[in-house]
Amino acid sequence: MEGTIPARTPEREAFYAEISPANLAPLWEVLHGLVTPEPVTPVQPVLWHYDALRPYIERAGRLITAAEAERRVLVLENPGLRGQSCITHSLYAGLQLILPGEVARAHRHAASALRFILEGSGAYTAVDGERTYMKPGDFVITPSWTFHDHGNPTDTPMVWLDGLDVPLVNLLDTSFLERTASETQEETRQPGDSMARFGAGLMPVDWKPKTRTSPVFTYPYEHTRAALDTMKRQQEWDPCHGLKLKFINPATGAHAMPTIGTFMQLLPAGFATAPYRSTDSTVYVCVEGGGTTQIGDQSFSWGPRDIFVIPSWYRHYHRANTESILFSFSDRPVQEQLDLWREDRGNH
Repeated sequence: MEGTIPARTPEREAFYAEISPANLAPLWEVLHGLVTPEPVTPVQPVLWHYDALRPYIERAGRLITAAEAERRVLVLENPGLRGQSCITHSLYAGLQLILPGEVARAHRHAASALRFILEGSGAYTAVDGERTYMKPGDFVITPSWTFHDHGNPTDTPMVWLDGLDVPLVNLLDTSFLERTASETQEETRQPGDSMARFGAGLMPVDWKPKTRTSPVFTYPYEHTRAALDTMKRQQEWDPCHGLKLKFINPATGAHAMPTIGTFMQLLPAGFATAPYRSTDSTVYVCVEGGGTTQIGDQSFSWGPRDIFVIPSWYRHYHRANTESILFSFSDRPVQEQLDLWREDRGNH
């Protein structure tokens, strides 16, 4: 019958044993697992309640300094990928803590990174000589191979979610890392410089991009929230997403990052989305509100700063108890560039 594994006869077993030292293997023994009718993933649906994690984050701050750790981060490991430092097959995520007066030293790496701010205000990320001072709900980009450091000049801790494409970079064997001689980089541009140049519907005449990453590296939450508030008055709700926007590179209109898609969506109180699935495993963060998400046969209740993962091709739907804002990120840009991304909107 089609799709079955051929029977193992003594002659075949002997043949397999003979070709193994030559670094050969029979495709027909494994084809059913390599080319599957639908996506098959070890990534599991999982939710982390921030309030339950907060004591561990605080304890990490007492156990190791930012200088010792270089980046004091608790990795969010998917239970289906333990020991691999992955939240999905292609993405890494972790919770980073910067205590008052600390600096996370400058370095750069091939992996692209995002920061989504969860707690505290006034710490900074510096990217290629420009600082941005961060607040909850802000989305900040560290482009590939750009020097960056973090510091907290305030008197309160700062916690943010890191999202990186490290698993994808390592899969392609393209990882590089370089540290600076000094702990922090020199400020060569005023805070807000990139937003002024590229974030106001303007950009310098004759400017040519050097990368596919957005030249705006900070997307303040107040701007995002204002856009959602204005658009929700139209009552044009997508049945699968409510009101969902993607962060873009203003110079091209493409995703803000070439390997990580980033999104913000609003669900009005009482709204239940239609069942939906797509091929990009997606990490969600609740920014405001609260509700539940049904993922396959599991239901997860979430509130502010909680984090959850929907694996590839898992049918799911959200229900908002109160007006809710969800930030999310996935590898959708990569899948789109490779003509692999697919969605199933049911009857919609």
